[in-house]
Amino acid sequence: MSGKKEFWKDRRVLVTGATGLIGSWLVEELLQERCFIVSLVRDFIPDSYLFHSKNIEKITVVHGNLEDFKLIERTLNEYEIDTVFHLGAQTIVPTANRSPLSTFEANIRGTWNLLEACRRLTIVRRFILASSDKAYGSQLNLPYTEEMPLRGEHPYDVSKSCAELLAQSYFKTYDLPLVITRCGNVYGGGDINFNRIVPGTIKSLLEKKPPIIRSDGTYTRDYFYVKDAVLALKLVAEEIERKDVRGEAFNFSNENPLSVFELVEKIMDLMKVRIKPQILNISCCEIKHQYLSSQKSKKILNWKPKYTLEEGLLETIAWYRGFFKR
Repeated sequence: MSGKKEFWKDRRVLVTGATGLIGSWLVEELLQERCFIVSLVRDFIPDSYLFHSKNIEKITVVHGNLEDFKLIERTLNEYEIDTVFHLGAQTIVPTANRSPLSTFEANIRGTWNLLEACRRLTIVRRFILASSDKAYGSQLNLPYTEEMPLRGEHPYDVSKSCAELLAQSYFKTYDLPLVITRCGNVYGGGDINFNRIVPGTIKSLLEKKPPIIRSDGTYTRDYFYVKDAVLALKLVAEEIERKDVRGEAFNFSNENPLSVFELVEKIMDLMKVRIKPQILNISCCEIKHQYLSSQKSKKILNWKPKYTLEEGLLETIAWYRGFFKR
């Protein structure tokens, strides 16, 4: 598990996507490790955990976007970045379906810009690409394992598949020191996109309203706590110099897939509130069943999740109770 003593102290780290769910919590974790953190921030999002935790006041912020190659190259060079955590992306599936070109620009062009800047400067010693189970697309057999081909079909899924293929090409061709992580549906406090099932359900129940289910409720997913995702990112960065880690992709999951119905029921049980969900059945261009095997991570990295689903959900519910009180 992650936790090499003094590994992160004074290390110069770039985090893209630091206003997002995983990025916000990664910044908090790295601050505790006494890193020097630089973040590329496009939009001011006051409800982001990065802002209301006040962690943004403790890091160096570069204002701009991933599509600006010169800005990325300048940032890496002037701040002498040693480690890159690339989480910056347009991550909302319905948004990607409505506007595929902007999603491709951010997720694909943004990734190749960062990879190319790292290649040219040669000062970056570790590059962690945060991908997704969506990169696998539709497969005949589940759970997803790392040797399966990347077969994204819909705009967001394709953008993740392409980003991974680009990263793999930079490793194979230029020996860029990188690792790819693939997580299931990450949830946790600080997610302010209430169209997502976990924060949306908690918000509805706190307001004594019916939870909204966009699908028919039978879609199956992994649900992975954000603090476990952060620890996984740190772990692969710490182990990247190993030959059996460098250039590899690793799945991270609790290996406990649930249907949307089952997840909503579990949240209602934990909150001790029973309100019949409203089923919209309007989901479009999403794969019905997706979940991951984490056996490779367990075998090679000696990894295991720190939190059960119940523990993660209880912390998440408590976070939103405090958030809405404020």
